[in-house]
Amino acid sequence: MAKFEVKLPKMGESVAEATITSWLKNVGDSVDQDEAIVEIATDKVDSEVPSEVEGTITEILFDVDAVVKVGETIAIIETLSDDSNEESSKTVEVAESVIEEIEEEVDKIIETTTISKVSNSGKFYSPLVRNIAETEGVTMDELEAIVGTGKDNRVTKNDILAYLESDRNVASKPKPEAKKELVENQTPKIEKKEVVKTPVSVNGNDEIIEMSRMGKLIAHHMVESVQTSAHVQSFIEVDVTNIVNWRNKIKEQFFAREGEKITFTPIFMQAVAKAIKDFPMINISVDGDKIIKRKAINLGMAASLNDGNLIVPVIKNADQLNLVGMTKAVNDLANRARKGQLKPDEIQGGTYTVTNVGSFGSVFGTPIINQPQVAILALGAVRKVPAVIETPEGDFIGIRHKMFISHSYDHRVVNGALGGMFIKAVKESLEAWNVNAEF
Repeated sequence: MAKFEVKLPKMGESVAEATITSWLKNVGDSVDQDEAIVEIATDKVDSEVPSEVEGTITEILFDVDAVVKVGETIAIIETLSDDSNEESSKTVEVAESVIEEIEEEVDKIIETTTISKVSNSGKFYSPLVRNIAETEGVTMDELEAIVGTGKDNRVTKNDILAYLESDRNVASKPKPEAKKELVENQTPKIEKKEVVKTPVSVNGNDEIIEMSRMGKLIAHHMVESVQTSAHVQSFIEVDVTNIVNWRNKIKEQFFAREGEKITFTPIFMQAVAKAIKDFPMINISVDGDKIIKRKAINLGMAASLNDGNLIVPVIKNADQLNLVGMTKAVNDLANRARKGQLKPDEIQGGTYTVTNVGSFGSVFGTPIINQPQVAILALGAVRKVPAVIETPEGDFIGIRHKMFISHSYDHRVVNGALGGMFIKAVKESLEAWNVNAEF
């Protein structure tokens, strides 16, 4: 017999934890390899965790609704085999014993510091804090002046490091008491105003509805995005008459040959992927003061769910797909999104997002950037409108199919010229569509 630890799997670069929504197996139940044992939910998608081995569940370590970090053990399965798992557990035991020995040695070394474990005022300082203090030349008086954030106001490692970064870099520092008096004398008195939330009145005819878990997460991410990125929008009108006429002409033939309905979305996604190749600095992320230029063009495609929320499945390497491949990818992801069948990996790794506000009748919209991306494109509704048509014989008024596309971008790293040139490239690609094109 051997014990196997079921760990919460990694579910994408930006997912650090998940909520357990339902256990599909109980303690004592037998499981087959690759059989689902638990349902989990992240801020991106709901999914199932399969067992990597065959055996019997002996322990369940987390209850329903518990939040678990990626890599944590959530259950124990007893397997019939007695091979690699037992060897790995022995290795872990050996490693843990070695670590304990090292920690004991470190503690012995740290205990030799001259800073007292307990100060005259009764404050306790851990060996690590005392070692840092002695190495950096922090006196007991200075330690006493540091406000601790640990349990019982103890000074933690982060507290002393923060003190060193802020105070110790100053060439000449007054003593704590003098510094406090100096700050109080020189700092202008600012009257602190508390933010008062306007109370929401509820009467007997009103219905109170609890926000769904996904709704709360979406609300949090939207506010966080607005607080992170400096949102700017550019708008442009596109004549898609050739695309409308072409689609009307080939849609039945396309369905007969490919078994897929062709919509405008894959055509627009192709144009966006082409524009990103021409303007790669749209395909970036910001990490502090650094810009990460993405090599892959992974297009997120906002899709509406039955409960009214949105999810953004990702078309990986979208620039490498032809129109047929793009159509199949769009239709497959949209269908499985509505059925709740997306895998965690299929909503991760997006580098640019497209949302179709026109599907709800909106002429244009100002979408919020999907972090950590720096831009998002909104497709407005396609409408018949009167337009001026230029010909060699002169201008005249005609009926054209037109739409607006709106581009929201992070003005910290994308200036107006780049943001405008990008959607102009999308416009030119769509308007140059060959009405006689093959598929």
